[in-house]
Amino acid sequence: MNKLWTALLALAVSPAWAAYALSLGQPPKYPAGFQAFDYVNPNAPKGGSLSLPVAGGFDTLNPFTLKGDHESGISLTMDTLMEKSLDEPFAVYGLLAQDATLAADGLSVTFRLNPKARFHNGDPVLAKDVAASFHTLTQDKAASPVYRFYWNDVAKVETPDSRTVVFRFKQRNAELHMTLGSLPVFSHKSYPKGLAAAANRLPIGSGPYRFAKAESGRLSEYRRDPHYWAQNLPTRKGRYNFDTVRFKYYKDDSVRIEGIKGGQYDFVQENIARNWARAYPESILQKRQLSKHEWRHSNTAGMQGYVMNLRRPPFDNILVRQAMIASFDFESLNSRLFYGSYRRSNSFFTNSNMAATGKAEGDEKALLEQVGKQLPPEVLTRNVPEPPTTAAEGVRPNLLKARALLEQAGYRYHNGKLVDKQGKPLRFEFLSPGKTYERVNAKWQRDLAKIGVEMAIRTADSAVFQKRLGQFDFDMTITVYANSESPGNEQFNFFSCQAAQTQGSHNWAGVCHPAVEKILKNFEHFDNRRQLTAAARALDRVLRHQYIIVPNWFADRHRVIYRNTLGIPTTLPKYYSPTDWVLSSAWQKQ
Repeated sequence: MNKLWTALLALAVSPAWAAYALSLGQPPKYPAGFQAFDYVNPNAPKGGSLSLPVAGGFDTLNPFTLKGDHESGISLTMDTLMEKSLDEPFAVYGLLAQDATLAADGLSVTFRLNPKARFHNGDPVLAKDVAASFHTLTQDKAASPVYRFYWNDVAKVETPDSRTVVFRFKQRNAELHMTLGSLPVFSHKSYPKGLAAAANRLPIGSGPYRFAKAESGRLSEYRRDPHYWAQNLPTRKGRYNFDTVRFKYYKDDSVRIEGIKGGQYDFVQENIARNWARAYPESILQKRQLSKHEWRHSNTAGMQGYVMNLRRPPFDNILVRQAMIASFDFESLNSRLFYGSYRRSNSFFTNSNMAATGKAEGDEKALLEQVGKQLPPEVLTRNVPEPPTTAAEGVRPNLLKARALLEQAGYRYHNGKLVDKQGKPLRFEFLSPGKTYERVNAKWQRDLAKIGVEMAIRTADSAVFQKRLGQFDFDMTITVYANSESPGNEQFNFFSCQAAQTQGSHNWAGVCHPAVEKILKNFEHFDNRRQLTAAARALDRVLRHQYIIVPNWFADRHRVIYRNTLGIPTTLPKYYSPTDWVLSSAWQKQ
């Protein structure tokens, strides 16, 4: 264990030292008694309103259930035990918990609650509320299984006194004491009969906003609590400044675009390159006091792409999956449709030093060698697979390669179609959440048809899409593996065998591989960031050799449009979602 990590653990785990902050792999950036985060204005005025667009709709105000289309803003009404810093790979600072102590043996963490913390009904936030929140999220059968995967290594919760909570662990877990800091805490009075009996009930929270109203799945509104208990804490100073926050839901992206030009929204993140280039004439934006901006970021981009469901044919065959990846013409799409604004995603940790490169070396190779015979030999002997390019010769050579792979998989060309031994055509359905990818899909559909593959496209509304995604009822769909600067327990939700068999998990591909199972254990137990990086690279390498996703693209900057009346902090955070940051840190100019 290196000296830095030893010193850090000594600060955080000594029974005599209750830590104001917890950090993974390096000391906390902000010292004890800091005034505010660097990426906020601690003197920001309160007042005004903020209107934001949200895709889809909602049919429940209960944010924790597996079933239903959830409303987006309920988290504003709840505080967590600790607050994550946006300037560090992984560091959390006190919120509901005024301090935390990791046991010397690493098998428990103790949170002491701030005596000033109050729920919106006036009750103090007590240890029994924290325990009830944890038990509801991890033991209630109606809850999303994401929470169970996230905190699976918690053995029990103890409340030795009214403001002390102890989480005891089944085994050492390098980040569990910190991920518990993200636990949303709600009153034990919220769901006395369980989540299923309160399918549309709001939790009783203690957050900076109170729910105000909702209008038939199209609009929700929140009002700032002027008596918010934490407004002067360092983790809240200068934040959550708008008196009113509105979420306006839309079903079609054209509605969102017209809403921007019509001045219905105060802030918008634009993810579609064509819209950014052509949809917003400067003259129209100026009339609405709006302007365009590009903000740099250091976020790990994760992996966006077309995920293939390995649970069903034809994608249970790795050769078919390889063919799909070979047939996708990113370069033409980027040039013709995206104005050259994107870079190709190539890893589950894209834009990060945790992405595997070349051949395995050093700590990564040593970890892979421990897995041994459960790995295909090419994982250790060959370079990690990179997405093919069409820049030099166009897509034709790659389509020929894809067809050869499909013939190797047992298909033969007959009357313009690839068919299997029973004469059944090679056909699959692409489940799309909307029209955003319409032109991309159409181009790929035409290219696949040239080699005899039929891709049917099914566009579903948000509720149907989420239901089918949760039930793994698709052949192929679009998704994002949203990895962070400090990957951890969420990897089990993405790639474990248990998650593959649990509806509602995020193991969309259905990955269940013995080598992956062993590598995942290294996200639970590591002593320093070097070991975590080796685990991430090893996992990335094995997954990329499984060819479970057709990689898409990413941008190294955020494209945003906002009203000139918004005050924006002068310092950008390093790792952030622009909408979340603006909601929490911007203000209305006076």
